[in-house]
Amino acid sequence: MMLFFQAVVDSTDLVTQQESLSVFEVLWKGGWVMVPIVALSIIAVYIFVERFFTIKNAQRIPESFMPNIKDYVVNGNVPAARSLCEQTNSPMARMIEKGIMRLGKPLKNIDVAIENVGKLELYKLEKRLHILATISGAAPMIGFLGTVLGMIQAFFEMSNAGNNIDPGMLAGGIYQAMVTTAAGLAVGIIAFLGYNYLVAMVEKVVHKMEATSVEFIDLLNEPLQ
Repeated sequence: MMLFFQAVVDSTDLVTQQESLSVFEVLWKGGWVMVPIVALSIIAVYIFVERFFTIKNAQRIPESFMPNIKDYVVNGNVPAARSLCEQTNSPMARMIEKGIMRLGKPLKNIDVAIENVGKLELYKLEKRLHILATISGAAPMIGFLGTVLGMIQAFFEMSNAGNNIDPGMLAGGIYQAMVTTAAGLAVGIIAFLGYNYLVAMVEKVVHKMEATSVEFIDLLNEPLQ
């Protein structure tokens, strides 16, 4: 009976020691392959946070912006309309400002000028998103590389052990294989979800930009009707 209780205590201590294994220790077991995976995770988080706030700010535009622009343009107060655009930090405002600067020229030229500014603004919004997309694919592949290297190490230990195969010899290689795979997939999934979320945010901004430019062109068409 005493031996039974002692075995239970020993097994409990073993479980406690296993549960106390820190995240850093788990990552450390993955070997050198974890270095690029961790680096990619840091880069992915930075890009997501930076792009999130940039795109979020680009979506913001005062509801009174276009009504005020209409009043200024209809009343011929072009300097006030341009000043309002300069004071509004938004892609839509910069597009309208370019259109106001082209007033007096053919509508086609104004439309092209606004469209060109819109393309530049879209390029700014999508900046570094391709890096996030690359990380979503590269991180799992690096994790699989760690898996292959870990299994190679495990089989190498088996070949050297001959008939005296000890499970402890294989633990290191298999542990590395599992850790790198899990870490690579985790980073890849997070980067993939973050990339698609930011793309959806960019699409919302693009719709606002298109709607604003159409509204401005329609405003210029009104006197001709």
